Amino acid sequence: MPAASRFISDKLFPERAKRERRKEARPGELLEAALDLFVAKGFAATRAEEVAARAGVSKGTLFLYFPSKEELFKAVVIENLSGRFTEWNAEFEAFEGSTSDMLRYCMRIWWERVGSTKASGLTKLMLSEGSNFPELAEFYRQEVVRPGHSLLRRIIQRGIDSGEFGPVDVDHAIYSVIAPMIFLMLWKHSAMVCVDGEADIDPEKYLAIQAETVLHGLSKPQKAGP
Repeated sequence: MPAASRFISDKLFPERAKRERRKEARPGELLEAALDLFVAKGFAATRAEEVAARAGVSKGTLFLYFPSKEELFKAVVIENLSGRFTEWNAEFEAFEGSTSDMLRYCMRIWWERVGSTKASGLTKLMLSEGSNFPELAEFYRQEVVRPGHSLLRRIIQRGIDSGEFGPVDVDHAIYSVIAPMIFLMLWKHSAMVCVDGEADIDPEKYLAIQAETVLHGLSKPQKAGP
């Protein structure tokens, strides 16, 4: 429907317009409801009818959009995680600062956009349930793990090529960056049982310290004086 006609229709028939907008919004509402439940209960324990009920639709409506719980989970991963890599790779291409600053930025922005959000619970879910659902585990590797590792390799290789970093094994060096991210996700979504219960962890400070630790290890050693 042309924009002008839709505007007139909305004014003349507000209830119908509301229903139509509600119908258009349903996939997003279903994905949000699914994310809440998958993170809170896990994949196996989440039932399709629970997702539908939380989104305010019937189970049949859910399956109109997503033919199975597996397809729903894949859509949640794409919406919240893998769909971001186009944006992140574009930021990599446009970044003009040093690679050290890029790595600091990468870790900070990851926390702001993913780590601090409910979406980070998807990683914990895959760590705990992936072996029981090999098809979903492979999907997650393809859509999230491999693109993420590829981006981190590009960042570290950039530092090596510019002379900022020493000639490290890039394939292994990326895990120095990934490890503190995994820790924070477990800390956030496991009732903080991975700490002593008394520590007051500030995620942003923690990542800043970890970034400096990684960077000092990657930095090209200074030549000894005469």
